[in-house]
Amino acid sequence: MEEGAKHSRREFIEKAISIGIIGLSAKHIAASGKNVNPNERIHIGLIGCGGRGRAILNECAKYPDVVITGACDVWKERLDATVAQFKGTCKPYTDFREMLSSGEVDAVIIATPPHWHTLQAIAACEARKDFYIEKPMTLHLAESLAVRNAVKKHGVITQVGTQIHSTENYIRVVEIIRSGILGDIGMVKTFHVLNQGKEGIGKHAPVKPPEGLDWDMWCGPAPLCPYHPVLALSSYHHCSWMDYSGGWTAGMAPHIIDLPIWALELAYPTLISSAGGRFVIQDDGDAYDHHYVLWQYPKLIMSWWTSMTNSYGFDFHGEPLIRRRLGIYFHGTNGTLFADYGSFKIVPEGDRMKGAQLPSPNLPRPKGHVREWLDCIRERKQPSCSVLYHVKVDVPIVLSLLSLRLGRAIKFDPATESIVGDEEAIKLAVPEYRHPWKFPSQYLQSPAA
Repeated sequence: MEEGAKHSRREFIEKAISIGIIGLSAKHIAASGKNVNPNERIHIGLIGCGGRGRAILNECAKYPDVVITGACDVWKERLDATVAQFKGTCKPYTDFREMLSSGEVDAVIIATPPHWHTLQAIAACEARKDFYIEKPMTLHLAESLAVRNAVKKHGVITQVGTQIHSTENYIRVVEIIRSGILGDIGMVKTFHVLNQGKEGIGKHAPVKPPEGLDWDMWCGPAPLCPYHPVLALSSYHHCSWMDYSGGWTAGMAPHIIDLPIWALELAYPTLISSAGGRFVIQDDGDAYDHHYVLWQYPKLIMSWWTSMTNSYGFDFHGEPLIRRRLGIYFHGTNGTLFADYGSFKIVPEGDRMKGAQLPSPNLPRPKGHVREWLDCIRERKQPSCSVLYHVKVDVPIVLSLLSLRLGRAIKFDPATESIVGDEEAIKLAVPEYRHPWKFPSQYLQSPAA
């Protein structure tokens, strides 16, 4: 990049930050923020051109009522490849705020590493852009509430990328649980396991960032660490570093605890405790390799555990091969239902389910997670896994990470959405961003419903 271009970009960023969290003026918002006309194609932009982001973009692009008009990444190689795929309609950007203020997009896909999600989601809200955001939605309690509040305030249409939510198996389990045939459910157990071995994601000698990667911007509001090629590689690899992902609980629990929270219509837990650490793996990362969580709700308890060094899967084990496994168990007075992404089975308690009939299908079947979001953009209504719903999944997860960090249980008041009686936990629930980025504390005050 030429020196003059560097100065221009730096001046844009400094000016943008000086006038607010995203640097969008009222003029820009008036010009670019609009609802989609039912007869127009939806103009989609992508923030974060890695593998996951491009997969979602390709899913959007297959529909005739969508046109890809923008792509943003701080890695030129990935950005160029995305723009080339949609040559003629897709404009390149290296700063997400420039794309949001350009007037070229109606909605955006946020598929950057998790440490960026809060600022980019709130930026999209303020620019009146609907968004699809990858999980984990956030990494801290204050971020969870701020994103939710920004969505409520600005009325944007959102979908969180827990695509399993829209599959037939999950929907069918929800119908069965809600029918009551399992009786009273007092305990739910969830898990996710895989085996990276002692070597984990490995070690790598220090190297310089590749040409065309703005590593400082990649790190953004998180700590500026030395460039690591494995950290930068993919969402799978991010999960080995806490500051940029929250670890594998943040990475996978959004998919898995979504099912019981949805089926049982749970609000927030009142007591959150977790234990774990880095016990086995010796690689360049710093995230836990084992994590156990217990969430207490008013009328049940729910557990979660993840292991990165053993992939035993209980009823879901199957062949004795090393692979990823996961499961959800609902334990009721009449029987137990256990499920994974694609199957479920009911085990009765004696003869207590004798004569019980499965309920008839009664919930909507979306045409797909992405298609549901696109349809809701046109209809101006929230889809099934909007931020307004998913905050009930996100908050228990971020509180479990905080409990692990503190080494003690956390009491939470669902009515006030606040931590009770723990000043250190209350302070740590609000992240400190690296200069010049600032946490948007103005969104901690919930707007009127």
